[in-house]
Amino acid sequence: IGDKKVDVTWATEEGGLMLALSIKTINFRDLRTRNFQKNFTNRRGDMLFEAVTLHRRFPYAVLGGLMFLDKEAATDDTRSRRSTFSNAHTGLRLFTGRSDPAGREEQFESFYVALVDATPFGSHVSFYPAGEPDRLVTVGDIVSELIALVAERNSDRYEALDGHLRRASLR
Repeated sequence: IGDKKVDVTWATEEGGLMLALSIKTINFRDLRTRNFQKNFTNRRGDMLFEAVTLHRRFPYAVLGGLMFLDKEAATDDTRSRRSTFSNAHTGLRLFTGRSDPAGREEQFESFYVALVDATPFGSHVSFYPAGEPDRLVTVGDIVSELIALVAERNSDRYEALDGHLRRASLR
């Protein structure tokens, strides 16, 4: 455990790492099984290693996780196996919801599973909190939640207002 690069970060000189987003994708079916689960265990392991590394170094940092799956991952179930989308929610729900800086290092503060519908004419992404496959949220919801957590962890410096982070006002 040492230096770790993450997909998106925000850090300050005073506070160190404030916010990090880890992004993983699974976009293609496995040729043999025809489902999207082949690399899920590895992707989850990568993200959990990132969370432990970052939380040990920056316990007050807010970590967000995004697992992007092709939209067909929601319908690749068989008689003997649930869909990759369902299994992703089951496999990730334990690793979301870290509400305390002294909490479990392998947990993310927020984790989302996204379904991507990409076509030559455009794309659409649907986001769901990990463990809640029936609750659709927007990118704005995700950003607002992460910003609120950053403000809560750093209330002496920041406050959240309507999904925006601003310097705390002197009262």
